[in-house]
Amino acid sequence: MEIKQYQAAIEAIVFAGGEPVGAARLAQVLELNEETVIRIADDWMHDFNARGGGVMAVKLDDAYQLCTRKDYAAYVRTAMDIRRNVPLSQAAMEVLAIIAYNQPATKAFVEQVRGVDCGAVLQGLLTKNLVEEKGRLELPGRPLLYGTTPTFLRSFSISARSSRSSIALRRSRPKGLRR
Repeated sequence: MEIKQYQAAIEAIVFAGGEPVGAARLAQVLELNEETVIRIADDWMHDFNARGGGVMAVKLDDAYQLCTRKDYAAYVRTAMDIRRNVPLSQAAMEVLAIIAYNQPATKAFVEQVRGVDCGAVLQGLLTKNLVEEKGRLELPGRPLLYGTTPTFLRSFSISARSSRSSIALRRSRPKGLRR
């Protein structure tokens, strides 16, 4: 197959998937090594996004997904009758930042850093699918460990968990949120 055919196959798979499709899965389907798939997929993503349509390709960790460009989100919301998400509170942003930078993190750790109970805030972040349970800590009581999700990466326009810098979250943080 030619590179353009591989790119077309990647586009079709990512479109049909709906959710992020990992490079390892693409490599398995296309019968190529993962490094080659990443190069081809990155080139496809660049070309696809250069078209400037209403849909864009994004890379989340080592996975690819198609999503609506922010410029057209209001139209999609209206057409699909989707309720606009309520912005995160200052407390939610603080909890999210602590988990993002220290993941996996326990509820007790987050509460120790913030100095207040965060049960309700953490539950809200779980409901919005911004954080998820990552397992349990091997300590008495086996507390839950929390980490961020691909939804978090998409929401804050972060391409990979390893690329979260203080600058990226600082730009997204509402006014008045202190570090």
